[in-house]
Amino acid sequence: MTATATAPARTAEQRRGQPRVEAPQDGARQDGARQDGARQDGRRRADVVVVGAGQAGLSAAYHLRRLGLVPAGPAVGPAQGSPTDGAGTYVVLDAEAGPGGAWRHRWRSLRMATVNGIHDLPGAPQPVVDPAEPSAEALPRYFADYESSFDLPVLRPVSVRTVRRADADPGGDLLLDTDAGTWAAGAVVNATGTWTRPFWPRYPGQESFAGRQLHVADYVSAEELAGKHVAVVGGGISAVQLLEEISRVTTTSWFTRREPVWRDEDFDADAGRRAVALVEERVRQGLPPASVVSVTGLIWRPELRAAAARGVLDRRPMFTRIEPRGVRAADGTFQPADVIVWATGFRAALDHLAPLGLCSPGGGIVMAGTQVAGEPRVHLVGYGPSSSTVGANRAGRDAARALVGRLAGQRPAVVGG
Repeated sequence: MTATATAPARTAEQRRGQPRVEAPQDGARQDGARQDGARQDGRRRADVVVVGAGQAGLSAAYHLRRLGLVPAGPAVGPAQGSPTDGAGTYVVLDAEAGPGGAWRHRWRSLRMATVNGIHDLPGAPQPVVDPAEPSAEALPRYFADYESSFDLPVLRPVSVRTVRRADADPGGDLLLDTDAGTWAAGAVVNATGTWTRPFWPRYPGQESFAGRQLHVADYVSAEELAGKHVAVVGGGISAVQLLEEISRVTTTSWFTRREPVWRDEDFDADAGRRAVALVEERVRQGLPPASVVSVTGLIWRPELRAAAARGVLDRRPMFTRIEPRGVRAADGTFQPADVIVWATGFRAALDHLAPLGLCSPGGGIVMAGTQVAGEPRVHLVGYGPSSSTVGANRAGRDAARALVGRLAGQRPAVVGG
C-alpha cells in the first residue's frame, strides 16, 4: 500500500560539504545522544519546529525559509540555539520514512486523473505527469523534489510523542519529546494531518460480524474484494470513489447517515470561501472541525455519473445493527454483506499535544486563525478550514508570518555600532 520510499533530499549543508541534520537510526540513537553531550541537557533547539511534512508542513517550512529563518544546525542547544548572525532557526520533523505525507499510503488505483483537487505547493507548480500514474507515486516524487529544491531541513523518520511546556514562563520554550531525542522550540507549527487517525464508528453487533471490516485507510484495491458483497459506509468523496471502483468487480451497497448533496459544477471562489467560513466558525468556537466536503457537497464527475447510471450510487439510510452475515436497517430489512468498508473519514492527529491542555469544553480547540487562541506558541495548519491543499498552503504562510513576527519582537535590539 505504501509507495516506494524516496531518498531524503540533499540540503544546503550537504551542498556546502557540511553534514545533513539527520535523525539517527534506531540502533544509533543512544550513541548519537552521547556524542552530542556538549548540548545542554542533550537537547537540540530551533526557534520554530514544524511537525509533519505533508502539504501544510512544507508550506510552513517554505515560508519560514522565505522570511529569513535558517535550518537549525546539528550542534544547537538551549544555550546556543541561534546562528551568530541573529537569524532565527527552524526544522521540520516528519514521522514518515520518505517524502509525500499521507499520499504515500493512498490506494494505488487512485490515479492522478481521478485524485481530488491537488493544489500546487507554494513556489513550485506540479510537473506534468501521466494521468494514469498512481498518486502514491507521483505526489511523493513531487514532494521529494520540492524538499530538495528549497533545501528544506526535513528530519525523518522522527515521531513526536509529546509536546510540553519547559516551565511556567508563557514566553519560554516548548519541549518536543521524540523517538530521536528531545527538541526545544520557541514555537511549534503542527502539521500532522489526519491520516494516522481513521475514524471507526461504533454500531451494535459490530464485533459479531463474520466478514471483513476495513477502513479506507487500509484499502488496497478492488480486486481483493472481488466476488464478495461490499457495504460501503460514508458520504464523502472517498466513499463514492471506492463505490465506483469496487462496483466494477463485485456487488455493492451504499449507506450514509444523511442524504448526500450533489453539485453539477465545482464551487466558484466566493462559494468556496463561504464554505470554508462555516468550518472556521466552528473552530473559533472550540468545536471539533467539520470536513469542508460536509458543507460543499459532492461534485458530479463523468465516472460518477456512469456509476449512478449503473445504480451504484443508490444510497440507503444508515443501518442500525451489524449481524454476523450482514447489516440490519431500522425498518428490519436485512442486507447480506461479506465486507464492510468504513469510508467514514479521519480525525485530527493531535494526541501528542495533549500535555498542553489545548482542548476546549466543546471538544475542539479554540483557534484564532492558525494560532491556538490560548497558546500563541502553537499554530495548527492543515486543521479544520485549512485541511484542503489550497487551505494548507495559506495556513502555512499565515503561521510562518505570525511566528516570524513574534520572533522578531522577542529579539533584543542592537545598541551601538
